Amino acid sequence: MIAVIFNPSARGDKAQGLRAQLDLLGRGIELLPTSGPGDATRLALSAGLRGIETVVAAGGDGTVNEVVNGLACVPFGCRPKLGVLPLGTINVFAKEIGLGSGVAENWATIQAGRTRTIDLAVATHSGGDRWFIQMAGAGLDAAAIARVQWKLKKWIGPGAYLWAGLCALAGPLPDVHVTGGPADLKGQLALVGNGRFYGGRVPVFPRALLHDGQLDLALLPRANLLTLARAAVALNSGRLLQMSGVVHQQAPQFQFHCHRTAPFQVEGDNIGLLPARFSIQPNALRVLIPASEPEPTIDRGGRIRG
Repeated sequence: MIAVIFNPSARGDKAQGLRAQLDLLGRGIELLPTSGPGDATRLALSAGLRGIETVVAAGGDGTVNEVVNGLACVPFGCRPKLGVLPLGTINVFAKEIGLGSGVAENWATIQAGRTRTIDLAVATHSGGDRWFIQMAGAGLDAAAIARVQWKLKKWIGPGAYLWAGLCALAGPLPDVHVTGGPADLKGQLALVGNGRFYGGRVPVFPRALLHDGQLDLALLPRANLLTLARAAVALNSGRLLQMSGVVHQQAPQFQFHCHRTAPFQVEGDNIGLLPARFSIQPNALRVLIPASEPEPTIDRGGRIRG
């Protein structure tokens, strides 16, 4: 049995047509629509405890994150496999594992049953624990997320985040203090990644692997238009690791602190205030991936292959 946890509000028409497409694609599907925040977590936990073998998150990165938080609470020995049907605005994790944009091709991936075991990351803060599989951050990106307008996001998609980032640059940004890695750091944009990508198919963490037992940190000491433009050029040329001013570290955990009130985000949603600790649980989740997706490795130059 496959349980599909479905966010009816994800990407409008695309979401509304999902039920009809699944009816055509296969049998043995239990479709579980969500009705509000937190529902996907509850439904995923219930499906796992009922012995469902595969739980599919159909929606955006927020829906995937809620499902992951439900699966993380299922005992490891009976934890379901995770499948993804990307229906959101950016779909970072779907891009990370090589999924396409069509429901039919992604459903074929789910039915084929090829899995990869990946690490789970967790953010621990005053509000509790929040599990994630892709990325988290504080500073400029959390300030930008706080300014994203829902109507603008539905109208122009990812462009709403760019506009919110420009608005955030106009105000004072907090200094985020980072400890736990090889050296203590301070910056106005601090990001941690379990995978390579941030904000789409942008390889902010070029050395990250989903199964290496490490978190990757990317930090900008000063976030302004000039440093962001330089980082964009470095990303485009594949030389972010060599860019002066961008600091990269790897460690099993990092701690973020701030001397004033500052939010932090997990998978694109602000979920609480600093301080927070980010740590890794190795080999914690089986994820369904395309048959054509190679196992990624790192070459001698520090670049991802695969």
